[in-house]
Amino acid sequence: MAVTAKWSLRFIIVVVAAAILLWLLAKVWVGILPVMLALIVATVLSGPVSWMRRRGVPSGLAAALTLLVSLLVVLGTLAAIAPSIIAQTGDVVDRASEGITTVRQWLGGPPVNLDNEQLDSAIQEATGWLQERASDIASGVFTGVSAATSALVTLGLVLVLTFFFIKDGPDFLPWLRRNAGRAAGEHLTEMLTRVWLTLGGFIRTQAIVSAVDAFFIGLGLVILGVPLAPALAILTFMAGFIPIVGAFVAGALAVLVALVSNGWVTALWVLGIVLLVQQLEGNVLQPLLQSRSMKMHPVLILLAVAAGGTLFGIPGAFLAVPVAASVVVSIRYLSEQIDLRTGDLQAADLTFATPEGALTARAGQEAGERTREQLEEAGVDDSIVGQDPHPRAAAATTGSPLLARLRRRKKR
Repeated sequence: MAVTAKWSLRFIIVVVAAAILLWLLAKVWVGILPVMLALIVATVLSGPVSWMRRRGVPSGLAAALTLLVSLLVVLGTLAAIAPSIIAQTGDVVDRASEGITTVRQWLGGPPVNLDNEQLDSAIQEATGWLQERASDIASGVFTGVSAATSALVTLGLVLVLTFFFIKDGPDFLPWLRRNAGRAAGEHLTEMLTRVWLTLGGFIRTQAIVSAVDAFFIGLGLVILGVPLAPALAILTFMAGFIPIVGAFVAGALAVLVALVSNGWVTALWVLGIVLLVQQLEGNVLQPLLQSRSMKMHPVLILLAVAAGGTLFGIPGAFLAVPVAASVVVSIRYLSEQIDLRTGDLQAADLTFATPEGALTARAGQEAGERTREQLEEAGVDDSIVGQDPHPRAAAATTGSPLLARLRRRKKR
């Protein structure tokens, strides 16, 4: 019971701290969201900027050119498919109306046998329900307008922040080392560089995988004559950045449009194409492209997406996996530092992202060796080890206070 009480208290403290953290995030979400989106976009655009900078192009000009070209590519793609979307939307709506009429006729026949009066009564009730909530719908429209305005403001902030991130990004780590101190600055340099590389690898991998999905699914939709094929292909590309859930939603929407517009035979063909492409992606393409440092269990990815979507909506679902990957990389780095100090790991066994990482690893290994030598000089024997589980590991992480305690116990 005493052990249970201790762990219960720790659990309560962790839950309360997590609740406070989530509450603070919700309060400042409007400010955090543009920063996180800009960081993710910067991981993609930093490569071209670095390439131009190495060839003598000033940082500001390189960042401006990269951002401008990227915007032109996105806007040009949207402008190219907009006419086809506008032209085919009316056809999809007409086919949907025909489908509703067909469903109504089916409900009126066996085995359901609903007569027209019952159907009309149900339609009238639905219409009355909508009229009673007209004010709610109107407020929802104004809310939508407000959300659209907020989205435009967020997009503007993302563009501005992305420009400064890709322009001044190389100066961040030297500034951090100067202001955080030598030891802390070196640790932060290595850990943040690993996070940056992991985010860049994740975004590039997801972009390639999503582009392959969008190309083959879009090609199948075009061959089968499904309306809105370009729009569905772009939606598939964007949904691919939300692992597992995004591909399912985009595929279901493509099947639904095919069912409404072309019938159930075409819908089955679309379903087969979507399943085939997703199987090839999940079992062949993604394992080949995914970085080793990014490996995360599918259950962890699914839980992260579910938590992010529940707490912060679509942006939360999009950002969930990059945030989870960053946390995993940070935990791995801390685990390495502990293992270096306990002697379970050697600096020569590790791969570093920066020269500072090699320095911190050697320093941690040497600190652990000194602590173990001091423990041996203090005469730590098996009896003391048995009284204090893992004293060497604890001494390596806590330092001289435990060493002094062991020496006092040895004297007694």
